[in-house]
Amino acid sequence: MKGRDYLKLYGYFVKNNIIAQMAYRSNFIISILTEVGFIFAKSLYIIVLFSAGLSIRGLEPKQMLLFIGSYTLITGIMDAVCYPNIAAIPEYIRTASLDLMLTKPVNSLFISAFRKFDLGLGIPNVAGGLAMIAVSWKLSGIPFTAYHVLGFVFFIVLGCILTFPILMIPVTCSFWMIKSSALMDVIWAMWDFNNMPMTIYNRIIKAIGIFVLPVFMVTNLGPMFLLGILPRIYMVYAMIAIPVFLKLNITFWNFAIKRYSSAGG
Repeated sequence: MKGRDYLKLYGYFVKNNIIAQMAYRSNFIISILTEVGFIFAKSLYIIVLFSAGLSIRGLEPKQMLLFIGSYTLITGIMDAVCYPNIAAIPEYIRTASLDLMLTKPVNSLFISAFRKFDLGLGIPNVAGGLAMIAVSWKLSGIPFTAYHVLGFVFFIVLGCILTFPILMIPVTCSFWMIKSSALMDVIWAMWDFNNMPMTIYNRIIKAIGIFVLPVFMVTNLGPMFLLGILPRIYMVYAMIAIPVFLKLNITFWNFAIKRYSSAGG
């Protein structure tokens, strides 16, 4: 299959998932309300942040809101695109559902990682994140120019792409694990490191989060670009890290597939 065929197939995946969600609208509404609850809880600590009026490592609350908004936005995209599949892959392996996928004339990583799509999980976080970004953008006095908008969007897209291997590489370990709940807990805990600006962490943690496991590159680069505090080395390394980690992800997945045996042996 060619790239265009994969895009068309993904369109069918999205369409079928949305149709299925609309068939059970109560579940769809519950998903939205659940995420709205999380956004509301997050807004409470944002209110506390503004009320305290404290600066952390040179960042004022109105600037930290830009990081929180970017995290919330990408979390919404991740919840819609990645989370349903990340959560399902261990189940595919445990129940041998992966056997059927391997018989399809489609790349096994693609069909496993993009088969599901959850609109209900994504909408509240994407909307909430965009609202936080807009408020922070205005309060911080950042110019609304094509340069700033396109640069910010560029780094958000890079973060979304990098999210895929960062989440997929750990979940591939499910091929050798009976219970993957602890693994999933580690993945989500790792993801939540982005909840605040990476500038609050010490030098060692920042170095690990950038150059070893680039989780900080997911949501921090866009806000740092807008605030004019993005080191050039981070921009260069981001361009290097994406193809390297995508290749590592594909290689590790293929290694696991070659050694995979179904639940029935």
